[in-house]
Amino acid sequence: MKKKSRIIALVFGIVLLHSCQKDTTFLITETSVGPLTQSTKVKEMESTFAKDSVVGDTAQISLGLSPKKIEIFEKGGKHLLTLTSNSDSIPTIENIRIMDSRYVTEKGIGLRSTFKDIQSKYDIKKIVTTLNSIVVFPKGSNLYFTIDKEELPENLRFSTSDIEAVQIPDDAKIKYLMLGWE
Repeated sequence: MKKKSRIIALVFGIVLLHSCQKDTTFLITETSVGPLTQSTKVKEMESTFAKDSVVGDTAQISLGLSPKKIEIFEKGGKHLLTLTSNSDSIPTIENIRIMDSRYVTEKGIGLRSTFKDIQSKYDIKKIVTTLNSIVVFPKGSNLYFTIDKEELPENLRFSTSDIEAVQIPDDAKIKYLMLGWE
C-alpha cells in the first residue's frame, strides 16, 4: 500500500510541477521573444518559427544572408513580429517590433498597456520626442515603447520640445512595443 501511495504522490508531484511551468510562447524578456533568442541566427528563422510563416527574401535567408526585414505570421495570417537583422558575418536579429497583443513582458506590459502601466513597472530612463510620437525608454532595459502624439493633450501634439513624463496622460496607449539587441 505504501508503494501505491508513493506512486500517486509522485504522479501528483509531476503534474503539479508541469502545471506550474510558465508558458513562454508570448513572453518578452531582455534576451528572448517567444521562441526567438538574442543568439538566434537569421538562417534559423524557419526552424524557430516552424509552426508559423516566415516572410522575407527566403533565398537570402537560406543562403545565410540577411534580408532587411523578416515578418512572422501565425498560420491563419495574424502578424506576430517584424524583425530586422544586423549585418554581421553571421546575422542575428537586431530589432523586434511586437505586432501581436498576446506578447507581454515579464512585468506584464504589452500592446494593450497604457503609460500608467509602464510607469508602475519600469523606471523611465528618458523620453524622446519625435514628429508624430514619443518614445519611452525604461532604465536597464532593451525595450522601448512608442506612444502616438494623438494620445497627448492637444497643446502637446504638435510640440517638438521635450515632453516630460508628468505631461503624458496615464491612459495613453502604447502604439509600438520594440526590443533592440545590439
